[in-house]
Order: sequence, then C-alpha cells, then structure tokens
Amino acid sequence: QVHLVESGGGLVQAGGSLRLSCVASEDTFDKYALGWFRQAPGKEREFVTSISINGGMAYYADSVKGRFTISRDNAENTLYLQMNTLKPEDTAVYFCAARWGLALKTPNSYTYWGQGTQVTVST
Repeated sequence: QVHLVESGGGLVQAGGSLRLSCVASEDTFDKYALGWFRQAPGKEREFVTSISINGGMAYYADSVKGRFTISRDNAENTLYLQMNTLKPEDTAVYFCAARWGLALKTPNSYTYWGQGTQVTVST
C-alpha cells in the first residue's frame, strides 16, 4: 500500500508558476512509475504527465508540453510537477498516482492515488 500526499496547489494569475509536490509513504517508492493527472469540474480525469521508475523517461500531454516538467527524487520519496506559464484552462484538481511497471497515460492503469490539490489560474 502506497500513501500519496500532494501539496503546493493554490491560486495564481495566468502566466504564473506553481510547483506541486507528492510525498509517498512507501520505502519502495523507486519501484513505481508515477503520474500526474487532473480533473476539472464536470470533466473526466485526464493525463498530464508521467515518469518512469528511474526518471529517465517522461511523457506529457500535448496541452502542457513545454510548460510543465515532471521530476522525482527517489531518495526523498517525492514527485514534483513544475508548472510554468499557467493558463486558466489548467484550473483543476491535480492528483499524483503510482503504479508498478511502465509510466502509462491512462488513469485506470494506476493503482494508488493521492487526495488531490486544487490549482486555480485566474485571468
């Protein structure tokens, strides 16, 4: 069982930046591929980015490519999401998730989820 806790969300103006963190309770953190997903009101949960076990491979949704960067610190059991040039359409609850194996893009393939952190981007 992996317990994930996100933090770092908040209210920011368009064009601003935020850095989300996700801390895991599991000492075998480095055995899991990790991902960030988001869900806006009335919409389905969608893929944002994912990263492989050793951090060597990262994947991004087209909507965030070039603006968001995922990274992980396996020594600190922490996943990060650096979000730059934020847009109002980035407003959502952001979730981190973990799974054994490859860093996939489908939410249903992830086993463990955090409770989410709200990101609101104002115009």
